[in-house]
Amino acid sequence: MTNKFFATCKMGLEALVSNELKALGIEVTAVHDARVDFAASFADMADAVLNLRTAERVLMEVGAFPAVSFEELYEGVRAIDWKRYLTRHNFIHVNGKSAKSRLFSVSDCQSIAKKAIVDSLFAAYGVKTLPEDGKRIIIEVGILRDEVTVALDCCGAGLSRRGYRTYNVPAPISETLGAAIVELSGFRPDRPLIDPMCGSGTMPIEAALIATNTAVGLGRDFAAEDWHFIPEDTFALAREKARDLIKNVPFDITGSDIDAHSIDLCKKHAKKAGVMLNWRVAPVSELHDGRRGGVIVCNPPYGERLLERKDAEKLYREMHEVFSRLDGWSVSIIASHPEFERIYGARADKRRKLSNGGMTCTLYRYFPKYRGERPDRSGED
Repeated sequence: MTNKFFATCKMGLEALVSNELKALGIEVTAVHDARVDFAASFADMADAVLNLRTAERVLMEVGAFPAVSFEELYEGVRAIDWKRYLTRHNFIHVNGKSAKSRLFSVSDCQSIAKKAIVDSLFAAYGVKTLPEDGKRIIIEVGILRDEVTVALDCCGAGLSRRGYRTYNVPAPISETLGAAIVELSGFRPDRPLIDPMCGSGTMPIEAALIATNTAVGLGRDFAAEDWHFIPEDTFALAREKARDLIKNVPFDITGSDIDAHSIDLCKKHAKKAGVMLNWRVAPVSELHDGRRGGVIVCNPPYGERLLERKDAEKLYREMHEVFSRLDGWSVSIIASHPEFERIYGARADKRRKLSNGGMTCTLYRYFPKYRGERPDRSGED
C-alpha cells in the first residue's frame, strides 16, 4: 500500500532531493518550490528519512482541502479519519504555517485544527476526554494560497540533525546544505576534497558519508518510529538495509581552519559520525597541493558588519590567489556578499541561489582549469 508523502527542502535543492528519492527507487510524483511529492510504502518512507541528505523534512499527507474561513478549516480537518492515525492516548502536537492566505493567524489555525482533531476522536472512540499520556504525534497544518495540507511529521527533529554535530562554531552551515554543496561540487571518492575553512567540519564529514554511502540518519531516531499504524519492524529493517549498503572505499578528505578550537570540534564530530578524515590548523594562505583534479568547497566568513566585511573581502582576494595555483581543481564557494565575484576576481562558471540560516546566499562554482593536457574526466561538469 502506498501513501502520499512529501519532502521539504531549501529553495534551489529540489532537483537534488528528487534525484535522491529516485535513487532509492521511490516514485516522485511532483516537484514544487521547496517541496518534492512522492508516493511510497512505509518501508520506502523509512528508507527516505534514513538516507535523504539534502531534504529538511519528510511528511505524510493525510488531508488536503481549500479553506478561507475558520469554519472551513475546522470541517476539513475534522473530516480526516483520525482514528486511523491516533489512539486515545497519543499526545497531539499541532504545528502550523500560513503564506499568501486569508487564514493568516497561525496560532488560531493551530487551535482550531487541534479542536477539530480532538472532536473527531471523541466521536470515533465514543469518549469525552483524551488523556494524551502516550506517544507524541506531530501534525503539521500548512496553508498556502488558501489550500490546506494536513500532514504527519515523520522526522521530529529536522533531517539536518544527523546526531554527530554536538558542538558549534559561529555561523555553522547546516548538514543538509553542506551535503548539497558537496553533491554539487563534482566530488567523487577518487578525487581529493579540501575544505580550507571547515568550521565545525560539516562539509568534510558529509563528503565522507557520501563517499562511503553511509545513510545520514543511522545515528538518530525519528518521530514515525512511534506510529502505531506502521509495521513494528519497519525501521529496524530499513537500518539493516542501510548498513549493508555502506561501502569500504578509500578517500582523501581534508578539513583545515585557522582556529585550533574549531579543529578540535571537527575531530569530535568526525569520531561521532564514524569517519576518519585529515584535519589541520592552518590559514588559507598555507594551502598547497601538487595533485591534479581535486575539489575545494568552502563557506568563508560573510562579514556582515562593516569592519568584518573588509576582512572578508581581503580573504576573498587571498582565496582566489591560493586556489588559482591549484592544477585542475574545481572550486565551490557559498557567500552572501552581493559583489563576491568582483572582489574574488573571477566570474563563476555556474551560480545557484541558496539560503543559509535564513540568509540569501549564492553558491559560486568554478570549473577545473588544467595546466597542460587535461585528463579524461568525462561527466564531471
